[in-house]
Amino acid sequence: MKIGIIGAGNIGGNLTRRLTALGHDVSVANSRGPHTLTALAEETGATPVPVAEAARGAEVVVVTIPLKNIPDLPSGLFDGAADGFVVIDTGNYYPKERDGKIEAIENGLPESRWTEQHIGHPVIKAFNGTYAQDILDQPLPAGDPDRLALPVAGDDEAAKRTARDLIDALGFDTVDAGGIDDSWRQQPDTPVYGLRAGTAEVTKALATASPERPETFRA
Repeated sequence: MKIGIIGAGNIGGNLTRRLTALGHDVSVANSRGPHTLTALAEETGATPVPVAEAARGAEVVVVTIPLKNIPDLPSGLFDGAADGFVVIDTGNYYPKERDGKIEAIENGLPESRWTEQHIGHPVIKAFNGTYAQDILDQPLPAGDPDRLALPVAGDDEAAKRTARDLIDALGFDTVDAGGIDDSWRQQPDTPVYGLRAGTAEVTKALATASPERPETFRA
């Protein structure tokens, strides 16, 4: 599969490592330019590209950058993507530590819905509460009782299935977390955020989430 990854931080870097190891054709981009990704490219075999070219020909595009930088993504970013391409959004809103105040999110708009509005394409929300090192250290075969599960939210069932199949190939179970309007259930400081557990516990954690964002995660 042709996969584009926008963002080469902890999550983006480790997804690049694992997805290339699985045989996928990965292009990776960051805000500083391809020349800063030489070491990652040499390690993994991924192709470093400018952000504007990250989605070219891609069947899956992973957007894993700070939320405040979403509006700065180039226009026409997805013009060259494959038909039926899927966007996976790993973003979280951290107003105090990083992103500043985003009024719409403060007023209750889910982070990933806000992202959709800015990039002009539906997203699948996944990996936002995952420890980056777990992507390398925690994969297990399907059926292993210790296999970790990740919540996955999205409105397009076919796109969600693509994302869930990819996560399964990475070595993790998934739990359907509903649509993007339900994706607040996996935002920071909810029971599922950062939870290392199997499908039953992840399902329970999603069900017990409160829609009220704690003051620690408000501007």
